[in-house]
Amino acid sequence: MDENGKLVGEGGALAQVRQVFTNLERCLAAAGAGWPEVVRLTFFLTDIADLPAVRTVRDDVLDPEHAPVSPAVQVTALARPDFLVETEAFAMVPEEPAAP
Repeated sequence: MDENGKLVGEGGALAQVRQVFTNLERCLAAAGAGWPEVVRLTFFLTDIADLPAVRTVRDDVLDPEHAPVSPAVQVTALARPDFLVETEAFAMVPEEPAAP
């Protein structure tokens, strides 16, 4: 979903995956992080045949030679029937040093 809560890419995994990466980038920035801090991306797909779309976008955004661990799992359903992909991301964000 976009920042206004509107579904992006109804029926199209590629557009939904692009939106997922856009949303993740915003979340990372809000935490003071970026893609280099991401250590794991887990993709949940309602159709594993959409995995090439995930890989295409992931490789456009991240360096394929240094991409984080990225397992993919096919699931029977997600939170809404029009969702084709859901992503879980883990990032290692250093804590700010404590004030003396």
